[in-house]
Amino acid sequence: MILISFFTVFDRSALAKSAGPNILFAIADDQSFPHASAYGSGFVKTPAFDRVAREGLLFTQAFCPAPGCSPSRASILTGRNIWQNREAGTHASNFPSDLKVFTRALEEEAEYRVGYTGKAWGPGNHTITGWSENPVGKAYNRHNMESPKGISGRDYARNFEEFLQEQPSEKPFFFWFGAHEPHRAYEDGAGLRAGKSLESAEVPAFLPDHPTIRSDLLDYAVEIEWFDQHLERMLSLLERKGLLEDTLIVVTADNGMPFPRAKANLYEFGIHAPMAMRWEKGIPGGRIVDDLVSFIDLAPTFLELAGCERWPEITGSSLCSLIQARGSGRLEPQRRWVLSGRERHTHARPDNLGYPSRAIRTHQFLYIRNFAPERWPAGDEFHDIDACPSLTFLRERADTPQGSFFLEASVGKRPAEECFDILKDPACMRNLAGEPGYATLVDQLGDLLMLELTKQEDPRATGKGEIFESYPRYSSMRPHLGGFAERGAYNPAFQHP
Repeated sequence: MILISFFTVFDRSALAKSAGPNILFAIADDQSFPHASAYGSGFVKTPAFDRVAREGLLFTQAFCPAPGCSPSRASILTGRNIWQNREAGTHASNFPSDLKVFTRALEEEAEYRVGYTGKAWGPGNHTITGWSENPVGKAYNRHNMESPKGISGRDYARNFEEFLQEQPSEKPFFFWFGAHEPHRAYEDGAGLRAGKSLESAEVPAFLPDHPTIRSDLLDYAVEIEWFDQHLERMLSLLERKGLLEDTLIVVTADNGMPFPRAKANLYEFGIHAPMAMRWEKGIPGGRIVDDLVSFIDLAPTFLELAGCERWPEITGSSLCSLIQARGSGRLEPQRRWVLSGRERHTHARPDNLGYPSRAIRTHQFLYIRNFAPERWPAGDEFHDIDACPSLTFLRERADTPQGSFFLEASVGKRPAEECFDILKDPACMRNLAGEPGYATLVDQLGDLLMLELTKQEDPRATGKGEIFESYPRYSSMRPHLGGFAERGAYNPAFQHP
């Protein structure tokens, strides 16, 4: 993701009177930091991401507002945290018609042409609340291609090319490239067949080091590389058309990797995302930014660059000042923490209940408040973890000391408070809450979290959290889980329309 540097002083008033840059927003589906070679990861090769980072900005501390796709994507669009987006803040519900999204503002206020290919906002039902098209914009999904097993056949780059063929020269554009990769399912053994070695896989400390786990990680890497290959084609296309110089390119992922204790969890590998930006016309390249940033900061950034008014409901802070800066490292001392949260992910519990949690992440610590510690975090039968060889491996070895340890770390019940020293424990395996010497720190982080949630009128902080359990789900259900017994029947309002 790159923001462009001006060789003169950044002048917002002048920017507001001129056309903003074109914007290509590339978002992978389920990719954790640091899984790009620009971060030093050795088992995945991402030359396109690396180019964006090298010629622009590489963010080392970018965070998702939620560890699941549809709430995270909704927050990108609105610039608000998930608890401020009502139904859109939970997984696979609807998108309220009165939520403002930056894509519509770009169209209506700045005359941008907007489109997308692949996965936009979703899963969920936007039409039921009156949206005529996805809140991201118009779909460009006509072109397909042959693809390996387990990988989408959508020809993302060709669809982007079609979009550009229809682009008036006098208008700027915003295009959302939403890859379906590296979302599961994977082709088992794809990484090994691609020539990757088991030894190269980087096994996080919350998973056992075993060939099955390593092979699963290599399959994940193959899908990241598929996303990167389409990004590379898009960069080449922009270059051929003479558009690369004045196009802001932002590359990231919606949430963490689809492995136990990562995606759908507020731990580091669930919410810490890769992010890079490039904008040749404005900002010198080769910078690394260590400030804490959230996806809710993207909407106000895009609006400001396009010269649009920021609406008061936005919670995020524009990144334009970071774009303006010329240095690397921590540039804005006020960016002391970011917030994240989760409610319901998949249908994993009776009554379609979620696992409500909130988190605050500072430069060193991650604090998590679990509002329903009596519930199973991975759901009944572990349905909140994507089916995968890694989970199967843990389940099959549940009666061994090693298997039991790692399975319990992924699916076992959790205390109301968790706190981790990320500098020492990025895998989030040692909970400091309750340990001697950390009581003051844990209390301070917990108080700060609740203060901010209260300011933002999060129902979980104001005693009205049950509203999240009432939001309908418009994706697949598991009737065998039962539920709604107090009403005497399975609630049809929670089934796919």
